Amino acid sequence: MPARLPLSAVLITFNCVGPLRATLESLRFCDEIVAVDSGSTDGTVALLEEFGARVISEPWRGFGPQKQFAVDAARHDWVLCIDSDEIVSPELRESIEQALTQPTDPAYEFPRRNRFLGRYLRHGEGYPDYSLRLYDRRHSRWTDDVVHEKVITLGRVSRLTGDLLHHSEDSIESYLTKQNRYTTLAAQALAAEGAQISASKLLLSPIFRFIKFYLLRGGILDGVPGLIHILIGCFNSFSKYAKTIELGRKQP
Repeated sequence: MPARLPLSAVLITFNCVGPLRATLESLRFCDEIVAVDSGSTDGTVALLEEFGARVISEPWRGFGPQKQFAVDAARHDWVLCIDSDEIVSPELRESIEQALTQPTDPAYEFPRRNRFLGRYLRHGEGYPDYSLRLYDRRHSRWTDDVVHEKVITLGRVSRLTGDLLHHSEDSIESYLTKQNRYTTLAAQALAAEGAQISASKLLLSPIFRFIKFYLLRGGILDGVPGLIHILIGCFNSFSKYAKTIELGRKQP
């Protein structure tokens, strides 16, 4: 088998020492690990250095700009963008290494399996949740969105097998805290765009989300964890638009 192209693993960090070790263990196959840290105080930086990562300190810019800053700092053109609570499964690692022996496209996506209440969700919003994370940075980049950022690419996107394992929460309390922060950021972005949220959108968005992911995409098959996951997601839709309305009324 021909040698694969060199690969940089890229991540952004802030006080995430808990799930980070498993993430870094799964990235040992990469040629370098680049971490952009925005002021961690919990041992995150020490753990990164233990794994030989190149750590760059940078004040927080928002999710999209921060991730693009990290990508720009990588030594290699092919990058694998990972969050600090994600793990590359052995099957995904094999797919990545095989794809980089002779890439057919400039970008690749793969399924992300979300762990919630002690189990991996297999339906609804929790899976397959395809994510574009492996790409040639000369043809792709992160958007400037401060939340719900995504990679945009000029070329075709191919799909790899193997799951990216997402350990998104330690407890319901911490998960809700994170979601509250995300909905605030999303509402601020909408308000900055001058979005006008109607009462019907405030009411119907959570309902449509429930029908789509819990009923049509089989979230009901994930039992109680699947039900709790989608109900929180529906409340997130309501919260985002409610906060947008509040911000709009506060503006002069």
